[in-house]
Amino acid sequence: MSPAAASSRLVLASTSPFRRKILQKLGLPFDVVAPDTDETMMDKEAPEALVSRLAENKARAVAGDWPHALIIGSDQVACVDGEILGKPGNRENAVKQLSQAAGKTVTFYTGLCLFNSSNQRAQVCCDPFRVHFRQLNEAQIGRYLDHEQPFNCAGSFKSEGMGITLFSKLEGDDPNTLIGLPLIRLVEMLGNEGIELP
Repeated sequence: MSPAAASSRLVLASTSPFRRKILQKLGLPFDVVAPDTDETMMDKEAPEALVSRLAENKARAVAGDWPHALIIGSDQVACVDGEILGKPGNRENAVKQLSQAAGKTVTFYTGLCLFNSSNQRAQVCCDPFRVHFRQLNEAQIGRYLDHEQPFNCAGSFKSEGMGITLFSKLEGDDPNTLIGLPLIRLVEMLGNEGIELP
């Protein structure tokens, strides 16, 4: 680790308990801060561009309070049939989302930004992950939602829990991406900032 990297704090700009848990895998000390950002989609904005922009905006949103930090921002959306699926918020919307996804492939786009607030350098990427859903009937969807209540999760499931029972196949470079934080790409970015892992 370089002296500059050693003096930089690592900050996760996210309120997600899932991202916090994933980041803990790296064994690095970090602070968690809630970013105040507008997550409104721009007109005709592609999902890859949306999550990349929001990930960087989240990191930059907290930079004023952390002038010598490496700040991690991340954002994720799920897409099926060309439509972006957000967080369902309630059971009714979750039923609709899972019914729409049944038997189809849903692509999750996760934006990641590592922002160095000392020199204003932003490393940004979008990591896709494809989930192939089984054919699901109404009873299966209902049982899953009753068990896990994933109403704050994009796509209406938790892949780290019972959500895995909904799938026939997963395709992607990093399983952490599906949960919301692409660790393989983050390790590369940290390396560019002088933090070498392991």
